Amino acid sequence: MRMTLESESPRKATPLQVAKAVLSAFVGIRRRAAHEKDVVTLTPLQVIVAGVIAAAIFVLSLVMLVRFITSQ
Repeated sequence: MRMTLESESPRKATPLQVAKAVLSAFVGIRRRAAHEKDVVTLTPLQVIVAGVIAAAIFVLSLVMLVRFITSQ
């Protein structure tokens, strides 16, 4: 029975885990254990893509809110 954890590649994070990590970074709250897990499972590409998508959704929602408020 082999028990070599170093030779196994870490699992990639699921899209839900990436979204949770990015949204918690937007708010500024994250537990240490969750952060340490994210360091192992998240790839920089996943974080960048999720961050750009989250920022675009945030900006578009603000634009829509301002248009809704000013149209009345």
